[in-house]
This record gives sequence, structure tokens and C-alpha cells, in this order.
Amino acid sequence: MKILQLKLSLICLLILLSTKPTCAQLPDSVKENIAIIKKYVFQDYKQMYKPPVGALLYPFITPGSHSYANVLWDWDSWLSNVALRQILQDQGTAADKSEAVAYEQGCVLNYLAYTDSMDGYMPIVISKGSDTAKLKPADIYSTNMHKPVIAQHAAFLTKQNNNNAEWLYSKFNRLQAFINNYQTHHYSKETGLFFWQDDLAIGVDNDPSTFFRPNRSSASILLNCLMYKELKAMSYLSTCLKLDTLGVKYDKDAEALKESIRTNCWDEKDGFYYSVDLNLRPITNQPSIVFGRTMVLHKGMPRTYSCLIQRTCVWSGFMAMWAGIATPEQAKRMVAENYRDTRTFNAKYGIRTLSKLEKMYSLKASSNPSNWWGPIWGISNYMTYRGLLKYGYQKEANQLGCKTIMLFGNDFKKEGALHEYYNPDNGEPIMNKGFQNWNYLVLNMIDCLTGNKPIEEF
Repeated sequence: MKILQLKLSLICLLILLSTKPTCAQLPDSVKENIAIIKKYVFQDYKQMYKPPVGALLYPFITPGSHSYANVLWDWDSWLSNVALRQILQDQGTAADKSEAVAYEQGCVLNYLAYTDSMDGYMPIVISKGSDTAKLKPADIYSTNMHKPVIAQHAAFLTKQNNNNAEWLYSKFNRLQAFINNYQTHHYSKETGLFFWQDDLAIGVDNDPSTFFRPNRSSASILLNCLMYKELKAMSYLSTCLKLDTLGVKYDKDAEALKESIRTNCWDEKDGFYYSVDLNLRPITNQPSIVFGRTMVLHKGMPRTYSCLIQRTCVWSGFMAMWAGIATPEQAKRMVAENYRDTRTFNAKYGIRTLSKLEKMYSLKASSNPSNWWGPIWGISNYMTYRGLLKYGYQKEANQLGCKTIMLFGNDFKKEGALHEYYNPDNGEPIMNKGFQNWNYLVLNMIDCLTGNKPIEEF
């Protein structure tokens, strides 16, 4: 094991010596794993394609593995699609690219088919056996709905199609209603931030900032970064559909949200972005009986803050770099004080999803909830990687790309498949063999690392 770790450290050092390495400059072990990854991905990717079935009215993309067969998930299908486009660019024929369009657009259209144009509720997941009468809960404003990535998915496909959004025109009002639902019922006016209704299906299942916390109390940094990009996507789509006034509105909303995130979620002490707690009692002028006297409690010095930072070191703080919200000065501190710290996030095979110093850190295998208390996930590696590149940290991005290539290449060699999440220190898979999904974004990292054109999410 020590020899393997020494080899990996040497590989990463060699990668770091070159700001923009070419394939010829990569160590042989990295090149070997790149070849293995491409072999498996190119031969297996069409297993994600599923025909219309049951409640799923259009062709769609699944995450892969038996656990997720015939199920359409919200952010999984979006990010799998970004990876799919990289695969098609790298080795797909014209026929392959044409075949994929129905499955790609179908991911969006399936959700829009069950989105009410009045209330905007959109389900998180649709399965083959879904009872369509029960896809919408009785109280749509007391639980979570589809994460704010549907407009980003639609914008990604539209941009890939030379800015042609006509395929969305007849259903664009449903996207508008979806955003309006978030802005009306999932939004804190006092902070200008969005919150989760509860801890159901938040993507990062057991994120301590939301998991088992009071309902409507968590203004998650993940959620708010996704919403910022979602509003930008709505602005773009509006412009493509010649709805310019609407596009300006969404752009203003996005900029306002960015400022709210910077104001409330940035922690100057730790040099990091955190989720914040909204669970504060309201300020009131109502008198009450205190110690036998009638008075307005705390009248002399009521709270002046609208939320409290949750200083739990979760990987999603790096999403502020992925979304372009962090200032350059903030990004510098995030990289120096958090990304590079091997005691917290930086592990031999990527970014721990929870700092190793947190008391709840655990690598336990679990599917209900999926475990984000420390294991390496392909998506957290990728999103952090994209953020590093966005702010010019090429060497750090190269290192993270190298680690991800070694992690997935080794898994393909040993198991013939990828898994859902991994041990950060030895790279051993923890559970769910056959998980393709966003793991295939390693192809996008490979193309960037080797000087080829990477496909990027909107």
C-alpha cells in the first residue's frame, strides 16, 4: 500500500511540474489509465440510454448500475449528459450524435411533462413505475422539488445546438413557473438566499448543514450556487427565444443572488464559503411578561444579522468557485487554506466530501442516505476541478485530474466497472458497482489535461 501511495505522490508531482502537460509528458501509469478509462467508457456508455417506459414518456439517460435502472434523476441526468457530449466528441460518429439527441432532450422533456405551468412544481425523480397521480405531493411547498439544474441542462443542449431553443418554446412557461416557485416559496427575503424545505433528496444526501436539521432552516451553499447558474441559464434561454426583457430580469436576479451569497456565506475567518442557518426567532415589538414586568424582550439591542454561518467544512464550499461567485482574492484563500490542506479536504484520490477533522467524518457504506461524510465522489472531484481551472489554478487542477484518472483507472482494472463513491486514502470502492453517471466526467478532465477541447456544462 505504501508503495502505491508513493507512486501516486510521484505521479502528481510530475503533473505539477508542467502547467499545461501534453499527453506525451504524462507519466506512463497515467497514460495507461487514460487508455483503460476510454476503453471501458466508450464501450459501455450506451447502457445509460433508456427508451420511453411507464411514466417516462420520452427516451432518457440513467446513472447506470442495477440500483438506478429505469429511473430518471434530476442533477444526475444533467451531468451525465455533459459527460456524454465529451464521449461523442471524442469518438462518436455522426449517427451516434444524432441518436443521442432524443435521449438528451428527453431528460428535460420528461420533467417538463410533469411540471404544472401554474404552480411550477417539478418532481425530483421519475421512475418506470411512478404513479403519475402521486408525483406531486399534497403540499408542494413543504418538501423539496427538482434541484435548480433543469434550465442549465436545457441551456447546455441549446448551446450545443447553435443556440437554437425552439425545441423548448412551447414548454418554456413551465420553466418560468418552476423558477417562480423557487423564488416565491424557497426563498428568504431577509437574506436574499434560497433554502431547502427539508433534507429529502438534496443530492448530497447527508450534508450536515441540512441533514436532520429543522425544515426551511438551511440556506445551502450548494443550492444557492446551483440557483445562481440556473438564473444565468434562464437569462440565456430567454434571449435565445427572443424574450429579451425577461432575459434582463433573470440576469438581474442572478447578480442579486451572487451578492447575497458573498455577503452571507463567505467566512473571512476560515477563507471559505459555508451554508448558513436561517433558524432564528423573528425580531418583534410585541411586549411580554419578563421577571414580572411587561417589556419588549431584547429591545435595547435586537439581532442585526439575518443568518448564522455553519462552520462545517463541506466540499460544496468549492462550488462558489465552480459558479464564478468567489472573488479572485477569496479563491486564493480557498485554495491556499482549504484545497491544499491534507488534514481536511485534500486526499490521495481527490477531495474528501467532508473535512477529515469534522467529528461526523465517516466512510461507512450506505445507500439510504448515500454517504457524503468524507468519501470521494466523482462529481465533487469534477466540480472542484472546474472551479480551480476557472480561477487559473492550473497546477492544482492538473493534480486533481491526475488523482481522478488514477482512481477510476485502477477501479476499471480491478473491478471492470466504476462505483458510486470511494475511500479517499486508498482508492478502494465503497459501494454500488456499475455506477456510470457523472463519473464519466473524468473524460472531460482527460481532454483538458491532454490539451484537447473539453466539453463544459453551461
